[in-house]
Amino acid sequence: MNLEYDSIVPDQIPTYPGSLIFTTEGESPRFASQAILNEEILQQDPTVIQGIIIEKLDSGLNPSELLIGIDPGQRIGISVSYFGREIERGLYTSPEDLASHVAKILGGLRAERKLVRIGNGNMQVAKQITTQLNLKFCSHFELEFVDERKTTKKIKNYNKRGKRDMLSARFIAQREGYRHFVLPLSRTG
Repeated sequence: MNLEYDSIVPDQIPTYPGSLIFTTEGESPRFASQAILNEEILQQDPTVIQGIIIEKLDSGLNPSELLIGIDPGQRIGISVSYFGREIERGLYTSPEDLASHVAKILGGLRAERKLVRIGNGNMQVAKQITTQLNLKFCSHFELEFVDERKTTKKIKNYNKRGKRDMLSARFIAQREGYRHFVLPLSRTG
């Protein structure tokens, strides 16, 4: 995850000047002035881990919002922002794989508002993603279909199209669109 860290022994935890401590359950102090994460967090998806770290380090000034932008097509771009910071930018080729990944993120992070914005450039793929998300994630979230015109930036090297799809997903995440409230099938029948 490209995070810088200091390695310390358990006796140094009370005097450590950092803002976050990652340790085992057995070595975790009862009281500490810093946020503490235990090793059990490693069972989560890497994007969820980054989100939990950002949540622990947030000063309370940023809104508790999980924002996911998706650029549907042959290559599906994704951009995930949590507490106002981008924690993932990726590329998928399968709507099912993307929906599974997004469901893990939606389920793993505790945001007051969970919003998925999907571009309307390829509505067939967008509807596949929506259907899969509704099947794989058993809670409510907000869904917006966004006009994705002028979200594709010109990139000098044509072979970097994956990068273009990921950037388009970020721009889609920043636009507002037609809103749907998606309720789980268990509540809608």
